[in-house]
Amino acid sequence: MVRPSSFSVRCSTLLLSIGLVLGAVPTPIPSAAQDPAADPETAEVAKPAERSAVIIPLHEDINPLSGALLKRKFAEAVDSDVDVIILDIHSPGGLVYVTFELMDMILDAKDVETVAFIQKDAISGAALISLACDKIIMLPGARMGDAGEIVMGADGAFRYTEAKSRSVLAQKVRDTARATGRPLALAEKMTDKDMVVFRAVHKTDGTVRYISDKEWESMENTDQWEQGKPIREAGKEMFFTVNGARAVELGMADQTVENETELAEVLGVKTPIPVMERTGVDTAIMILNSGFVTFLLLVIGMVALVIELGAPGIGIGGLTSLLCFGLFFWSRFLGGTAGWLEVTLFVLGLIFIGMEIFVIPGFGVAGVGGLGLMLGSLVMASRRFLVPGSTQELASLGWDLATVMGAFVGFMIAMLILANYIGDIPGLGRLTLKPQMAMVGADAGPGEPADADAAALLPGWQRVSVGDVGTATSPLRPGGKMMVDDYSVDVVTEGDFVDNGTSVKVIAKQGTRIVVRPV
Repeated sequence: MVRPSSFSVRCSTLLLSIGLVLGAVPTPIPSAAQDPAADPETAEVAKPAERSAVIIPLHEDINPLSGALLKRKFAEAVDSDVDVIILDIHSPGGLVYVTFELMDMILDAKDVETVAFIQKDAISGAALISLACDKIIMLPGARMGDAGEIVMGADGAFRYTEAKSRSVLAQKVRDTARATGRPLALAEKMTDKDMVVFRAVHKTDGTVRYISDKEWESMENTDQWEQGKPIREAGKEMFFTVNGARAVELGMADQTVENETELAEVLGVKTPIPVMERTGVDTAIMILNSGFVTFLLLVIGMVALVIELGAPGIGIGGLTSLLCFGLFFWSRFLGGTAGWLEVTLFVLGLIFIGMEIFVIPGFGVAGVGGLGLMLGSLVMASRRFLVPGSTQELASLGWDLATVMGAFVGFMIAMLILANYIGDIPGLGRLTLKPQMAMVGADAGPGEPADADAAALLPGWQRVSVGDVGTATSPLRPGGKMMVDDYSVDVVTEGDFVDNGTSVKVIAKQGTRIVVRPV
């Protein structure tokens, strides 16, 4: 046994003496009751910090407009640094190319968890969007699936798309299912009614897989798998469609919940979960993109533009036209179908038409080209593709063409009606040919006023005659006003611009249209 040295004994004795003198009290050892970790009954379990989340509704069909609105809401949610984005999906699906864009948007969101919350139906493209999310949470009775691609034929009946289009869709679905960890065969079965999916168990390790008959025929190690019965929802001549409970059982969905409160508990997010509802701007975009409102905007805009071109300066016609076309392109910009190319083509069309009216006499290449540019830009502003790649896109393009051309026909009808009254609108009388009214008195011949006082009461266009000389009281571009004696009259030139104050001479008169030439 090793004994302590005398030095150690002396040091211990000295320290003990100092402690007694100073009244030092030894530090208490915490008891089990004082140690939270030692007493589980009194210890408080540390809860993880609740995450932030936001809900974005998708409650309509998938089209370019609804897709653009969803993209904007999704981008706003990502920029707000939320932890979880919940897509509240209740949709019958829609256009394939818009669906693909939304799937890519969700898959590319790496710094946020995406959740598809299905309370009722996620059918067709809506099911594919759900497939792209990190998690799928459904109500037990909700439905998901039936994503086969169909098109409307010339006879008005819907039919299966061609093999080329189906192959692209199937590969897109398989890649998405692989990225989100869901059964590839079941995901593909949502788009392919001809294949059959069955359950297979590995003979060695007991791994369970869902394999299609097509995949089974191409496998080289089928002897290692025990083929089971086909999945009831994935049989022949049907698109895979399941409810929430069955989707969880087959591994297509992560969990079922009864309501939104339970959803928040499952995800560990703060409640209540804010919903990104549509704003007034979103509603305005939806209304302005509707076919009827688009028709009205184009008709009123074109009529107002013609009225403005018939009068010098910027007036009510120009402001109305600017408002109508401005609303049209603004709604298409935010709706995701228009860009600066369409606006540029429209402005170029206006410039060409203006040159045809004010610079180049007659109506030729510039006028026709300008009109074509304007109509073409209006059609392009409603589409995100130049050349349709499917029957569905072709039908959509035809509808947009019908809307624009219908608006143009409505514009022509409106101008024919307006022509009966346009002579009574200040500044527009020169656009029509109105027969000259004769003032006949007791001693006056046909077309001659009875006396000077009666002549003074006549409108200016009736008092002026060919050969009269006056002074331009406004720039003639080519329309404007001239002063003859003490009265003013609307006139036009042969096409040349005439400055204010220039002497001009009347060279022709046809009803209310008076043509002048610089002296």
